[in-house]
Amino acid sequence: MTSWQIVRLVAGSFILLSLALGVQASPFFHSPWWLAFTAFVGANLLQSALTRWCLMETLLRKLGVRSGC
Repeated sequence: MTSWQIVRLVAGSFILLSLALGVQASPFFHSPWWLAFTAFVGANLLQSALTRWCLMETLLRKLGVRSGC
């Protein structure tokens, strides 16, 4: 997998997990504050789309994960 694929996989997983933990109708509900984490991930995705820079992708590249185009 390339770095951008891993970033999107992790972001999507974080969003689904935080929704499962933050929505009261979920059997895994813990606290509505988990929805703040969903907003944080969404804001980071928006920021990376506008600035074309993502910290996680930079870290993955330094760890040797190949960059994708």
